[in-house]
Amino acid sequence: MLSNLRLQDFRCFKNLNLCVPEDGALFIGDNAQGKTSILEAICLLIRLQSPRTNKTKMMVRSEQEGFGVSGECWGVKRTVRFSRKGLSMQVDDEEVHRQNTYFENGGLVVWMGNSDLDLVRGSGEVRRRYLDFVASQLDYQYRVSLSRYRKALKSRNLLLKNMRNTVGQREQIDAFNSILIVAGDYITAFRAKLVESIEPHVSKAQLTVSEQKETASIEFISSAKEGMEESLKLHFDKDCKRGQTTHGPHRDDLTFKINNISAVDFGSEGQQRTLALALKLGQGELLRQKCNHLPIYLLDDIFGELDYSRRNAVMEFLPSDAQMIVTTTHIDWLNDSNLKLKPFSITNGEIAEN
Repeated sequence: MLSNLRLQDFRCFKNLNLCVPEDGALFIGDNAQGKTSILEAICLLIRLQSPRTNKTKMMVRSEQEGFGVSGECWGVKRTVRFSRKGLSMQVDDEEVHRQNTYFENGGLVVWMGNSDLDLVRGSGEVRRRYLDFVASQLDYQYRVSLSRYRKALKSRNLLLKNMRNTVGQREQIDAFNSILIVAGDYITAFRAKLVESIEPHVSKAQLTVSEQKETASIEFISSAKEGMEESLKLHFDKDCKRGQTTHGPHRDDLTFKINNISAVDFGSEGQQRTLALALKLGQGELLRQKCNHLPIYLLDDIFGELDYSRRNAVMEFLPSDAQMIVTTTHIDWLNDSNLKLKPFSITNGEIAEN
């Protein structure tokens, strides 16, 4: 899947040229040494997204003006560069200007980390990002609709904050409404189908990791159940009063149940952590089923935090033929696991084979 990775001025890395084994790699090191940044770079290279930040400039090495990430993915050379001019992309050394062109014959990613517990306990924004990350890998039109929706929403909210109710301003709001209606309805419909499709895989993963003790269910909560057009009409006065768009996909959410009771209100920490793992494991199974090939699994320091039974259950559920890039701060757990990956040590952005 990924055969090599090259970085320049990315996070703590001045330069990195790494050959990646076919089955994956294990990176061992203390916190803040660059382990997670390697996973982030891989995610950016494949999906043009970071699971850590929405601000691309945050990935630039200190006191530098840009970064470069490149590598061989699925037999294709891909390069992503960031500078003051923005993000540029290349495929086999040819400049491409559209993200859908970059994604052609591209790959899939599943990111798993300790912060995944926020999927259960955190705000709705975390759960929407989970849906968006999966949906964008399944359907390019979803990514386009999401981008259009966000831009129109920002503009509409700006008008609402400075509402004068003039004819010209109402015409501007109506123009943005038309974009929100088309894009918003597409997003909502796709999310609803996505939740329906992913739930069996999440439930299966929950059963496996909990040793057949727990079932899981997911409900999609649409913020515009009546459709975007009707919703915008119904809530226009409230939107004007608050200076923001109060209903739409940007307010959608998910609710979870474990053994038919609320996971947030009544689930133990262990059950919630298992559910967070199940959500990502279910994501991987859905991507494999829908796209007919395996994603790369980027596993950020999750195994050391799991007890013996859950750790081995997760490893058992992961596809044995998938490429896995794993990070850990210690290897105490490794001896009693069946994980066999080539180990690398990492210190201050320097990598060495163990």
